Amino acid sequence: MSDRHGNGSRPAERGGAEVAGVPVDSATSGGAGAATAEPGEVEVDVVLVGAGPVGLTLANTLGLHGIRTLVVEERATLIDYPRGVGLDDESLRTFQSIGVIDRVLPHTTPNQIMRFVDADRRLLVEIAPTDTSFGWPKRNGFVQPLVDAELLSALERFDSVRVRWGATMTACHDTGDHVDVDISTAGGVETVRAKYVVGCDGGRSVTRKQMGVSFDGTTSSTRWLVVDLAADPLGHPNIEVGADPARPNVSVSIAHGIRRFEFMIHDDESDELAESPEFVATLVAPFVPHPDRLEVIRKRVYTHHSRIASAFRKGRLLLAGDAAHLMPVWQGQGYNSGIRDAANLGWKLAAVASGRAGDALLDSYDQERRKHARAMIDLSTMVGKVISPTDRKVVAVRDVLVRAAAAIPPVKRYVLGMRFKPMPKYDRGAVVHEWSRSPVSPVGTLFVQPKVDTRDRADVLLDDVLGPWFAVLCWNNDPRAVLGDESFARWKAVGARFVAVRPSCQLHWTGQDHEDVLVVGDRTGALKAWFDAQRDSVLFLRPDRAVAGSTIAQLAPALSADLLRALSLTTGGTDAAGPVLRLAQPSA
Repeated sequence: MSDRHGNGSRPAERGGAEVAGVPVDSATSGGAGAATAEPGEVEVDVVLVGAGPVGLTLANTLGLHGIRTLVVEERATLIDYPRGVGLDDESLRTFQSIGVIDRVLPHTTPNQIMRFVDADRRLLVEIAPTDTSFGWPKRNGFVQPLVDAELLSALERFDSVRVRWGATMTACHDTGDHVDVDISTAGGVETVRAKYVVGCDGGRSVTRKQMGVSFDGTTSSTRWLVVDLAADPLGHPNIEVGADPARPNVSVSIAHGIRRFEFMIHDDESDELAESPEFVATLVAPFVPHPDRLEVIRKRVYTHHSRIASAFRKGRLLLAGDAAHLMPVWQGQGYNSGIRDAANLGWKLAAVASGRAGDALLDSYDQERRKHARAMIDLSTMVGKVISPTDRKVVAVRDVLVRAAAAIPPVKRYVLGMRFKPMPKYDRGAVVHEWSRSPVSPVGTLFVQPKVDTRDRADVLLDDVLGPWFAVLCWNNDPRAVLGDESFARWKAVGARFVAVRPSCQLHWTGQDHEDVLVVGDRTGALKAWFDAQRDSVLFLRPDRAVAGSTIAQLAPALSADLLRALSLTTGGTDAAGPVLRLAQPSA
């Protein structure tokens, strides 16, 4: 049994890397190019601490808006071994929004099924969602190092973004007007002045410590061994969670021939024993015929954390990703929760840093993300408690209850479709609820993303039509007429796109054409179905595609005025964050 990285230690940091036989070139891993900082840069808009997936996603978002951004990373290059293994539809939608989806998809396995089995490997329950209402499958396996590498290489599009490797933020001082950031490199310490600093620097976040906020929660006493293998010895797709009281375990198929096994480690088994080749072979032996022929990418003992920072923002310092919250792996939401942070925060930072919104908009980040992050932590913790008991009497009762519940059709559909997953819904923040006339307000939820047609493009995802900024969308109405001249002019001034959605049979009727209004045909009927379930017909959509406000047509001007105040939007600023950004639009 070979081990590419020795006895479970972190692999050496180097310019060129390889993940399961798939090369990551040196430029992607932090070589020369537009994504590398030049010494002596002393003033930027935003400093991002950490070049993990959250920092890189934020950097791409800010780059699209021309925001001067410096990413500082203490490592010499990207981490080149798998960590997260699952992407959800919200993360893929975010990658779509920053123009990297075509780079990411080759490293994913869509529609991955998760099966929970008992000690005899008999099915307990299956999770296999088929809904694609946000435009993408709900469960996707992926190779994190290669996706992270695509996020990094995408930064080469932007002259305004730099990444500095081997650079550690040692201190930062919020003056109230700006932040002085001390950055230590091999060449010494320099101070960079920034408008804002975002800590994307993991569970041991230096930024969080600089903010002086607590990291509340618990750390499980149970340890797990993760083993990543190249040349997948099984080869079958999907995920199997073994709820075996003798030793709970997980087997995960990852793209490009990578297999992950995870095993609970008992109290009398040391970390050194667990990471030894002989012990690993013993653990894997029940699953593979030749455990001595495994090609190990890495193996590591870890514990599960359920923690959340007491504040995601303090003045000009903010937290995102693992620096803000940690959760057990059981729903694969650690990575995805970080990408949600980036989606929520990125456009707000861009708006404020460019002068297109007031600083108060950033307060909505904590208001909106905290509740959902907490819900994900609680769900992941609960699932872990369900699958990992070792008392056989407890397990026997659990198996009976789970099977009985799964036999009830509504419960089965609820679990199979992954409807138990908490969805973002913002009760407060950068939203206005008061004008909605729908019994269940859509405000604060993510809008759907079906395929649509325009007059010159067919079968395209809705977000690609809406563009990367605000959108005002009306069903069966002309947005210009509905808003009135004053409101229309104000939203046009802040760069909103105006969209009139019609049944496809009306797509080419030109009786209400206006040069500032895009006519969209409801190709699949999904948009009519959405509006059928609502009384509201006018939507104000944020750049992250959350519904900022909704109402009936006659009340749209009043809602418009309230929203502009709630969002702290202005018509000034220096960013080209309007209808045209630096994001290449898909071809017709």
